[in-house]
Amino acid sequence: MSVAYAMLRGMQNRTVSPVFVGRAAERAALDEALAQAGTGRPQAVLVGGEAGVGKTRLLEEFLGRAAAGGAVTALGACVEVGADGLPFAPVSTVLRSLHRQLGEELTHAAAGFGGELARLLPELGTPDAALRPARDVEVRGRLFEMTLRLLETLAQDRLLVLVIEDLHWSDTSTRELLAYLLRTLQHGRILLLTSYRSDDIHRRHPLRPFLAELDRLRTVRRHQLARFTREEVRDQLAGIRGSKPPEELLEQVYRRSDGNAFFVEELASLSGGCRPGMISDSVRDLLLVRVEALPETAQPVVRIAAEGGSKVEYGLLRAVAGLDEDRLIEALRAAVGAGILRAGEDGGYRFRHALVREAVDDDLLPGERSRISRRYAEALEADPSLVPADELSARLATYWYRAHDPAKALPAVLAAASGARCRHAYAEQLKLLERALELWDSAPAQVKRGLRIAEDAESYPLCACSDDALSFLDMLAEMTLAARYAGEPERGLSVISRALRALEGLGHPLRAAWFWTERSRLVRNLGRGDGWQELATAQELLRGFPPSPVHARVLTEAALWGAVFSPGPGSLAIADRAIELAREVGDDIVELAGLLSRGGLLIETGRGEDGLAVLRAVAARVVQEGLVGVCTRSHVNLQSLLESMGRSEESLKVAEEGLALSVRYGLRDTQAWIQGNRSDALYSLGRWPEAEEAAQEAKRRAQTPVTRALGAQRLARLALARGDLDAAEAEIAAMAEHHPVYRGLAPQYAHPLAEFRLTLAAARGRVLDARRVLAETADAGLETGSACYTWPLVYAAARAESGALGVPAAAPGRAEAIARVRAYAETLRRCYPVWAAYGALTEAELRRAEGTARAGDWAAAAVAFEGLDRPLEPALVRVRWAEAVLADGDRDRAAELLTEAHTAATALGAAGLAEEARRLAQRARLPLAPGGAARAGDGGPPESFGLTRRELDVLSLVAAGRSNRQIAQELFISPKTASVHVSNILAKLEVSGRGEAAALAHRLGIVGAARAQAPA
Repeated sequence: MSVAYAMLRGMQNRTVSPVFVGRAAERAALDEALAQAGTGRPQAVLVGGEAGVGKTRLLEEFLGRAAAGGAVTALGACVEVGADGLPFAPVSTVLRSLHRQLGEELTHAAAGFGGELARLLPELGTPDAALRPARDVEVRGRLFEMTLRLLETLAQDRLLVLVIEDLHWSDTSTRELLAYLLRTLQHGRILLLTSYRSDDIHRRHPLRPFLAELDRLRTVRRHQLARFTREEVRDQLAGIRGSKPPEELLEQVYRRSDGNAFFVEELASLSGGCRPGMISDSVRDLLLVRVEALPETAQPVVRIAAEGGSKVEYGLLRAVAGLDEDRLIEALRAAVGAGILRAGEDGGYRFRHALVREAVDDDLLPGERSRISRRYAEALEADPSLVPADELSARLATYWYRAHDPAKALPAVLAAASGARCRHAYAEQLKLLERALELWDSAPAQVKRGLRIAEDAESYPLCACSDDALSFLDMLAEMTLAARYAGEPERGLSVISRALRALEGLGHPLRAAWFWTERSRLVRNLGRGDGWQELATAQELLRGFPPSPVHARVLTEAALWGAVFSPGPGSLAIADRAIELAREVGDDIVELAGLLSRGGLLIETGRGEDGLAVLRAVAARVVQEGLVGVCTRSHVNLQSLLESMGRSEESLKVAEEGLALSVRYGLRDTQAWIQGNRSDALYSLGRWPEAEEAAQEAKRRAQTPVTRALGAQRLARLALARGDLDAAEAEIAAMAEHHPVYRGLAPQYAHPLAEFRLTLAAARGRVLDARRVLAETADAGLETGSACYTWPLVYAAARAESGALGVPAAAPGRAEAIARVRAYAETLRRCYPVWAAYGALTEAELRRAEGTARAGDWAAAAVAFEGLDRPLEPALVRVRWAEAVLADGDRDRAAELLTEAHTAATALGAAGLAEEARRLAQRARLPLAPGGAARAGDGGPPESFGLTRRELDVLSLVAAGRSNRQIAQELFISPKTASVHVSNILAKLEVSGRGEAAALAHRLGIVGAARAQAPA
């Protein structure tokens, strides 16, 4: 291998210009990023551009300059086989390059966690096998963290420039690791460069959301390479030819290449002795011309290399080609000399450009392609050392699959899937298992029989068996978990349905119960129902069998169901039994899941401190042991329950730790949960711009209907509080789209949805619609144990009735509606200060609706919210309190309360509440600012028809059909004063009665607009 490398590496391709053309702006940007990284501030640059535009040349030139300046450089490239189960391939290549350059220094830097990093760099030793494969999902997070620590350690004393090319071919695991590094790198002299083919990034390409996510990071810059201009093509041709090109040649090459640097090179190599028009305009034909010009002995070698993948090792190429070394080197010399292949530093061969490889591979006949793939697979089976050990299983799986040999392909694909799981690459594992599913029916029975596929996966009941039907079920179990870990719940649900059909009549209830339990979880996550029927089926299947891990798993899921749908003593008893059973069967992960449910249920039933102690203990173990499977609930639950108890600041602290863990482990949907809960806490604390930002981030990261609905839920609440009813209506519609309104919906989802629908209806004056929403919610029979979600709904209903003061107290349905709200409120717990405060607030609103509220009721509500650090509710209370003290004649106290409320509402951005305070102050003729005074006057500008502001207030109520007594009540004046104002209005407008005055006011538009301009 070294002989071939020494002979061929230095060969130069005369079609490549020795002069680097253009790219001044991009070079300057890369130099600036290098300088910034040199100061210890990690930088990242993404270079995009169409195929052949010059991305690789730009990076090569830059790497040369960086290395000359003393930087340590390493380059890795994503390979097409990565999509078939070769996760982390470019990262492994980069680490391998660093290991070759730094040797023992890298080994020393990895001391203490080499067993982890050996999954990426086998040279560090044997991967840590002490962890059970079934639960090694948490190791993925440690793998990411150890990679980060290694790079930061190496970058303390040197500048590292790391390049990963062809990101458009990257596997999911590589993208997640890169995203983790880019978000988390804080220290070290590191510059990370990546390139991708932008013309391959279609609308549904997985790289598109990845790029969008990176665009939000301040340390990441993105550059898009444009095609060359005519003058730049002239310079490129001059460099290739050694002289200025003739105008005719320049015109022909520029027109046909359209400024694409690679096509310029290809056309330039064919221009000598060619007449215009000799070259086909077909890109494929253009790319194949140079291959067809190779000697007959070299062309088969190029075709074999094309089928081998993005890179082919020399020894493997020799074994497949079947040539002696002299003939092979002669063929490679011709291919390298013609600029088709390049010799890499690792002794392998790549095509100089992926477009050429794709064209050569596409030109192969189907039978020819499968025959070459078979020869690759047979060569690797005969001598596995021909490729790096960490690539062997994935490469074998790809070659056998392309050889169309199911008997060989199925075991190879399953082995590659197992390897992907050991590297915590669950998206790639799922793709490989889907390929195995495709091969299953075609594979011989003797091959399938006895396959051991599942790895003791989360209580799944394994046993040694020879039945290929059970092996098939084991594979479906692995697919179910891989889909869950990879964030593909729809795919997981489909797999479970297939498994349950396959189980019919087989007599394996434990396996069936396991699948039904998984189905329950996915049904809930997808918002397809509450999942109880699935859990009940699982429990029925287990009846009469001795305790097992499956029993513990099912019971723990039942406890979780109870914590969400029916928080009460019965569910707490189930959680205690689940914990006991998990300990009996020795399943510590299931035990922790049961403890999480128990902690939440203790809080819901009033034993807050006991519940928090349980939750904090589990969260501490998650951090200490890196239990990512538990992390998906531990910090989310603790954060949410702290907020429900009114401890918002504590909730935010837990969120910070939870976010760091979820980012480390790549748990995107968990990040959506945590960001949504952050939005709740920030909203309660009055930090609404931050709450909106967190809600938007939750919406961006949501991967299931439930988390998408929750993102909309937070935005709907903000829109309603700000008075943006149209935006609120759109977000409420998004909530309803992802959540059925009541069927199978937990109170934590159903009650906020009902609250917002009710609030929107009331804000638009549709009090009957608001009542209907509450009636539907109450009739749905949902548990009210989750008081933190139900109290805001009940208060919104009370406020809707209280706000309908224009409706006579004796109007049909009014008394019944108030009674329904009060009865619903009486079912709710008041275990914590914030719940009790909502109880006091709700009762005060109901008394206002009945006309019996006094200032003391609102004073009591204000005291209840003291110390809760929630600015919105006290502002709401102060508006109502001011109204009550006005009725008692205390104008100074009312002015003080309204000023406080208006100031708080304005600072929050609660436009509706601020306007309510302003209108009340205007009606009562009170100032809103300290030291302000109400003005008095008799005259007015012409557009007010001589009416004072007070008279315009009266006129607006006359136009609304109010009597003198009702006007007096609303404006806090005596009925006699109201009568005087009405008489003055009739005289100034020169009308004979109230009806004519109202009609004139509407016709001339003098109510509302004129009031703002009229004198006091």
